[in-house]
Amino acid sequence: MTLSDPLRGREAVFPEAEFAARLDALRHALLPTGAEALVLFGPENIFWATGRQTAGYFAFQALLVPLSGPPVLLVRQLETTGARCATWLSDIRAWQDGEDPALALAGLIRTLNLRHVALERNSWFVSHTLATRIETLLSDLRLSDGSGLAEGLRAVKSAAELAAIRKAATYAQAGLSAAIDTCRSGVTENDVAAAMVSAAISAGSEAMAMEPLISTGPRSGVPHATWRRRPLEPGDGVFLELAGSHDRYHSALMRSVWIGPPPPQAQTMMDTAERALDAALAAMEPGRPCSAPHLAAQRVIDHAGMTEAFRKRIGYSMGAAFAPDWGEGAILSLFTGIDRLLEPGMVFHLPATLRSYGAFTVGVSETVIVTATGIEVLSDLPRQMTIR
Repeated sequence: MTLSDPLRGREAVFPEAEFAARLDALRHALLPTGAEALVLFGPENIFWATGRQTAGYFAFQALLVPLSGPPVLLVRQLETTGARCATWLSDIRAWQDGEDPALALAGLIRTLNLRHVALERNSWFVSHTLATRIETLLSDLRLSDGSGLAEGLRAVKSAAELAAIRKAATYAQAGLSAAIDTCRSGVTENDVAAAMVSAAISAGSEAMAMEPLISTGPRSGVPHATWRRRPLEPGDGVFLELAGSHDRYHSALMRSVWIGPPPPQAQTMMDTAERALDAALAAMEPGRPCSAPHLAAQRVIDHAGMTEAFRKRIGYSMGAAFAPDWGEGAILSLFTGIDRLLEPGMVFHLPATLRSYGAFTVGVSETVIVTATGIEVLSDLPRQMTIR
């Protein structure tokens, strides 16, 4: 592919300069390691660095970012057209079906005469068997671990990324609003799911990195359960959560519904969840540690005697995502012991959920952007439980 390629960047989500700045930041992060190049395997990291996206990311791909010179993307032959459209890259190479992609990557590295390469070893995208084969084929080179270099940079979003996340938030709110409006006795979980997803997509959402979570009655007391055709009945709790997606950037939202008057325990737990979320949001200021919002929420929950109904972190980073997860929880959490300081441009989803396991879940969440003075909350959907 040449710079005059008419497909180059045709479907890129951001201008070329945005990705050039990210690649420069990667090189700067790589410099202290002594490596001559960084090899990324994870679809989120490759997308963040280049804009490369496809439903075919199940096939092996690797991005080689040298300290000097243009990056090189290695993809399956069938994926080269999409890679040309989605990125501004001038060097895209292919491995063929039936070819060993580990051999293809090793051959690429040798053609570039590299002697010290940092590999992204913690990528979920590469199996242990394939990673071992790659390192065996490169055993005569110096190999080091480049894991975490891209993730450390992804935690703080650019203005372009924040704009995409704000759009995703409007899609999530449209989906949640439609789902809440659909909830009533006699409809099924599938009816609610159809309304939620249809509204989010009609509002602008692309494919979501994880399916929405819609569960009712006793099923709502099972974490991460989702729709399975169950009809809603009087007395049911309904748990609703989804993330809208704009150019692969996600924003999530959660709300609770009850069909008829909720039992006192459920209402008390819902009130506690709202107060815990309020406390966490109030503790989010730049310069404070990521543990602060969690500790603030935990204090509310513990004081209410509901510690066992929580037992999780209060939040996690949001940004670019591919299945199986809409969040960046592997990058940064709002949890005990996380000392990284909050910075303007960080984005988090804060799900305050309390469970009577196997019986019901109640909760409420917001996705927020950390600003220079506090936070920007990305929805205005009422937080209280909706009674149908």
